[in-house]
Amino acid sequence: MKIVAILGSPRSKSNSTALARKIVERAGTLGAETQEFALNKLQFKGCQACETCKTKLDHCVLRDDLTPILEAVKEADAIIMASPNYFGEVSGQFKSFFDRTYSLLNPDFSSRLKPGKSSVFIFAQGQPNLNLYADVHPRYEIWLNRYGFAHNYLLRMNGPRPADSVAQRPDLITQAEEIANNLMSPSIEPRADKF
Repeated sequence: MKIVAILGSPRSKSNSTALARKIVERAGTLGAETQEFALNKLQFKGCQACETCKTKLDHCVLRDDLTPILEAVKEADAIIMASPNYFGEVSGQFKSFFDRTYSLLNPDFSSRLKPGKSSVFIFAQGQPNLNLYADVHPRYEIWLNRYGFAHNYLLRMNGPRPADSVAQRPDLITQAEEIANNLMSPSIEPRADKF
C-alpha cells in the first residue's frame, strides 16, 4: 500500500497537517509505504491552460517541483489531501496543486489513473459551525470520482483553535486512526457520514 500526503497549509504545524500526519503515522505502523509533500516548501506554477496535456502529451508540460508529486499520485493507492480553510476555500497552494491534476485526465475527460484508489480530504477551519463551508469537499469529490477514486473520506476540524491543537481533539485523532485502518483494509466501505 502506497500512501501520498499532500499538505496544503503554509504553516508546518497546522491542524490540517497534524491530522494528515496522524493518518500517515497509523498507516505506516500497519505497513504502508508513505510519502509526504509540503506544498509551501516547493516551487511550482498553477495550470497554464495550455492544453498540451490533452493535445501533445499524456502529462503536464511544466517541469517543476510538482512533477514528482503528480507521478507519486499516479503510483499511490491512497492520497491524503490536507488544507486549511482560507476565505471559505482551500489554500492557494492546494488549489494550484489540484488544478495541475487536470493533466491526469485524457482529452475525453476519462481518467489516466488506475481505478480504485482512495482519497482523504482534510479541511481545518476556525469557524465552529461545520454547516458552513460544507460545500467545499463535494466540489472536489466530483473530480475525485471522475479520476476513479473508489473510496473518498472526509475529515473536518472546526473551532477557533491555535495551530497544532489536534492533541486537544481526541475525537479527531480517533477518526484519523479509523480512516488509516480503512485505507489499509480497502474492502471496508467508508461510513455513510464519511467522518
